[in-house]
Amino acid sequence: AREEEEEKKEGLIEFYDSFKDMFEFFCKNTTIHGTIRLVCSDSNRMKTVFWTLLLLASFGMLYWQFALMFSQYWAYPVVLTMSMHSEPKMFPAITICNLDPYRFELVSEHLVQLDRMAEESITFLYGIKTSASLFHMNEKNIHVKDLSSIGNFSRSGFKLSQNFSLLRMSDHTNKSGKKHSSVGFRLCNATGGNCFYKTYASGMDAILEWYRFHYMNIMSQLPVIINISDHEEQIEDMVYSCQYDGEPCRPSDYVHFHHPVFGSCYTFNSKGTDPFWTATKPGIPYGLSLILRAEQKDHIPLLSTVAGVKVMIHNHNQTPFLEHEGFDIRPGIATTIGIQQDEVNRLGGNYGKCTTNGDDVNVKLLYNNSYTLQACLHSCFQHIMVRKCGCGYYYYPLPPGAEYCNYNKQPAWGHCFYQLYSRLRNHHLNCFDQCPKPCRESLYKVSAGTAKWPSAKSQAWVRQALRHQNGYNSTSNRNDIAKVTIFYQQLNYQSVNESPLLSENLLLSSMGSQWSLWFGSSVLSVVEMFELLIDTLVLSLLFCYQRFRSKKTLNVAHTPTIPS
Repeated sequence: AREEEEEKKEGLIEFYDSFKDMFEFFCKNTTIHGTIRLVCSDSNRMKTVFWTLLLLASFGMLYWQFALMFSQYWAYPVVLTMSMHSEPKMFPAITICNLDPYRFELVSEHLVQLDRMAEESITFLYGIKTSASLFHMNEKNIHVKDLSSIGNFSRSGFKLSQNFSLLRMSDHTNKSGKKHSSVGFRLCNATGGNCFYKTYASGMDAILEWYRFHYMNIMSQLPVIINISDHEEQIEDMVYSCQYDGEPCRPSDYVHFHHPVFGSCYTFNSKGTDPFWTATKPGIPYGLSLILRAEQKDHIPLLSTVAGVKVMIHNHNQTPFLEHEGFDIRPGIATTIGIQQDEVNRLGGNYGKCTTNGDDVNVKLLYNNSYTLQACLHSCFQHIMVRKCGCGYYYYPLPPGAEYCNYNKQPAWGHCFYQLYSRLRNHHLNCFDQCPKPCRESLYKVSAGTAKWPSAKSQAWVRQALRHQNGYNSTSNRNDIAKVTIFYQQLNYQSVNESPLLSENLLLSSMGSQWSLWFGSSVLSVVEMFELLIDTLVLSLLFCYQRFRSKKTLNVAHTPTIPS
């Protein structure tokens, strides 16, 4: 009997006489709660059935909870955590534009013709006879930019098209019973079919869009826009005074470029690497203070109806998209702008679509600065525009080998462009799918205050001081200067970070809690269950082997002997 007990001692792999013995041994020795009641209640079948059903129900609830946990984990939800930081930081990049685009010598005659067409259209629509001086048609001192220093450009055979006249659509009655009419112009495809009207409820918006449409065709005769900024432009023509943190600005603190709508532009602290622009204190005295020229001497009136200066606050190495962001500074006004920085950090990967530097984006950027969502969307649209319409949109950079649209060469490009742009705005193009947000970006919240400047009593000596210091000369009583001060309200900035709502560690912890809740056991109990499965598999193989051996032995015993 002692030998039999030694044989039945537990080994590395249990060799039981039957599955019943193996199951009884497991139920009596496992750390899973409740299993011992399956074998201790053999005499009471009702209890055995009750505990069997209870254990099966517990298993079902456990794995139902596991399924909920994994479905939530594979949804990759995130939680936003906010933290405040206070430390010296770099002043943002500031872009200012004078809203006074150049009248280049190469296209000056076409711009004068366009002004005449605009005057005729306004007279036709509203019966208003606009003064010729408004459109610079009789001025002899129009400021014209000569591009001869950039290259040899002969005058092209470009002609303004008369096929896009402004028309007033038929009146319609709105819900309140009032009659309204829309104004627009007609666009057709290359064969003259599939026409539609680009209409606006406001006649002012229609005239501005019509003017810009012709203006793009005229400006397409010029060289690429990035080369236009290489001319003799002095910052003193626009900025009479510049100070940061009480120190005068240096020539290395700004870069110049020209925008076809917003005119001559300067970006201060564009790179964000000069220690001169480190903000160490909040407040107005420690910010950027500018006195700006805000007159429209050579203003193109139907290109922009705003007078003043365009200002945009943005990140370093970022292309300023002035048509989407920024604000206007009024002439004769001192504007103080307080800024507050917010930083957003996104997880990316399975938790959301974002990009670190744009290298993993399928769209080839047409801008030389760092990746932004607007830069990607503009580049994506321009690539589609070149592919679908055969030419590029004038306000965006060109891909290699492409040319800007011109209705003398591509008569139907307007029809193609407005349909594509409508699809982009309605998210029917895949640009929003291909262009993710940056994983890390800084956002600037601004608050502004204004006051009349210079005051009536100080106006004389302020203008006199500017005249002696900067050669400022005002020939009229109208306000033609503006002052703007941009400063950090406080150096504290708010950081918004994404973190996983259910990480791997939290998932394992939750699974362990559920396992403990339903069975009162630990991870070692899981090992015991795997051990039971292995013993079951080995015992099944042994039984199969024994049955195979017994059949083989039986066949050998029944084989007849052949007499000699």
